[in-house]
Amino acid sequence: MKNKNLVVSIAMLLVLALFLAACGGNEEGKNGDGGSDGGDKPKFLSMLTGGTSGTYYPLGGEMAKIIDDETGIQTDAPSSNASADNVMALSNEEADLAFVQTDVVANAIEGINSFEGKAVDNVQAIGSLYPETIQIVTTKDSGIASVEDLAGKTVSVGAPGSGTYVNAEQILEVHGMTMDDIDAQNLDFGESTGGIQDGNIDAAFITAGTPTGAVEGLSATVDVGIVPIAKDKVQALVEEYPYYAEDTVKAGTYNIEEDVTTVAVLAMLAVRDSLSEEVVYDITKAIYENTDKISHAKGEFITKESALDGIGIDLHPGAKKYFEEEGISASK
Repeated sequence: MKNKNLVVSIAMLLVLALFLAACGGNEEGKNGDGGSDGGDKPKFLSMLTGGTSGTYYPLGGEMAKIIDDETGIQTDAPSSNASADNVMALSNEEADLAFVQTDVVANAIEGINSFEGKAVDNVQAIGSLYPETIQIVTTKDSGIASVEDLAGKTVSVGAPGSGTYVNAEQILEVHGMTMDDIDAQNLDFGESTGGIQDGNIDAAFITAGTPTGAVEGLSATVDVGIVPIAKDKVQALVEEYPYYAEDTVKAGTYNIEEDVTTVAVLAMLAVRDSLSEEVVYDITKAIYENTDKISHAKGEFITKESALDGIGIDLHPGAKKYFEEEGISASK
């Protein structure tokens, strides 16, 4: 009798253990991070921006709040070293979303320039945001009136591999110059404008939406000059690298007196491809249908109608679904 009761007790314990294990498995699936398999919402998202003195950081903070408010997913927007590092962070799944330049992420997918030998294959697009103007910043009395005048000067070109660095290389290239023709300094935007103010550097390449906070700060202490790019060099650059477009730094920006011709690439929002279609759809919808809540000056450029302009990589299926529902062709 005792043996029979012992067998029954063991059987009941086994059943209970299996039941608890099943419940535990279901609970784990319910409270997972919301990967691409179940479509469940993650609790948190990390959206990398850029340096605190640029455009990505303040704009990213506003967009993170919109995503949080509209989707219920807590989203942070930490500062970072911007495009090149952001792409690698996405590729390594160290972040979920990131601001990047269209040219930089295209290079990453193709495995060229600073991504030679380390092509990225798990990063996709949500949409483009606004033009990022290549601003060659100096002082009005520096004597630097053209790109050729940079020869022999101390010039900040951004971190090696950054979008700004590649832009500087390519602009020098169409002028028959290389980094060897200048005393290149690898400084961020704040360090660049600080160096100009202190007289330690003569000029700086800054790729960012205008007005850029660091340059605005400089204009409060010195008379800023923006070095123009000649029209024929703009055309040569666009022919060689189609992700560039002619742009203008308008008179009055940084107190400059006349319009200055230059070029721009586009800022875009990229995403790791393992984030679910449902979540990326919700993020895309949240951003492009709530641009009126963006107080930053670049908010006026962010529209769903222009969101596929300049996209040189694949759209995430969630973003593609949203734009197709809105009648905006993914092949645009």
